[in-house]
Amino acid sequence: MSNITKAFQKAKGQGNGALIGYIMAGDPTPQQTPKIADALIKGGVDILELGLPFSDPIADGPTIQAAGLRALNAGTTPMKVLEIAKKIKQQHDVPIVVMTYYNPVFRIGLEKFMRSSKDCTVDGFIVPDLPVEESAYYKKAAKECGLDTIFLAAPSTTNERLTKIVDASSGFLYLVSHYGVTGAKTRVEDSTVQLIKRIQPFTAGKIPLAVGFGISKPEHIKQIMAAGADAAIVGSAFISIIQNNGPTMLKELQTTAQALKTATQKSK
Repeated sequence: MSNITKAFQKAKGQGNGALIGYIMAGDPTPQQTPKIADALIKGGVDILELGLPFSDPIADGPTIQAAGLRALNAGTTPMKVLEIAKKIKQQHDVPIVVMTYYNPVFRIGLEKFMRSSKDCTVDGFIVPDLPVEESAYYKKAAKECGLDTIFLAAPSTTNERLTKIVDASSGFLYLVSHYGVTGAKTRVEDSTVQLIKRIQPFTAGKIPLAVGFGISKPEHIKQIMAAGADAAIVGSAFISIIQNNGPTMLKELQTTAQALKTATQKSK
């Protein structure tokens, strides 16, 4: 059983959904990322998602794009991201998922990158620009290293393709809640609620369903949990606090995480 699966089971046993917190590794500096992770984990984040900065982040909105640029300017490389993950794991027993586009993995070499990730105690990957139909080589290399392969489904995903994605995924299924790119929203749209209700029967009993893109407030999390999600993925809300980089940044991150985690409480 993977560490990600264990985290979901632990949250479920406590009557909660899981909170997955996304931050950009190296933002604002590689040295600060472990401290930021510490604040989020103390606040209740169950799984930490580390973004690997990339120059052409097609799925990211302005907030996360800016975070990636800050990280790149601070000298963050793919291998430094893995080193950061290792430092975090030395302090916390929380699963770490790396979100990366495929180009850096390809440039380094798939097997080398996966072996290095395993050595740095990474638990799984999200690769948004890798179609499930072209993922056999990637899945094989990840499985050999005991790493979860987390694929994405979107509002446009057909039921037939959804079945393939669910079968190919391990750890959890990442459901993109709306068309477009990442970024905080003011409210959860009715279409998102209906989307979760459509997807949930495909994942039930097979794999946890995590919902991201636009989830930034406790009320958002309550809505998606009520609709059938097993986890909420929150990124831009945390990165906005990091962007300000004020003297109370770490405290703000922990407090925000606490409020979001509280909202995962399942209704009885």
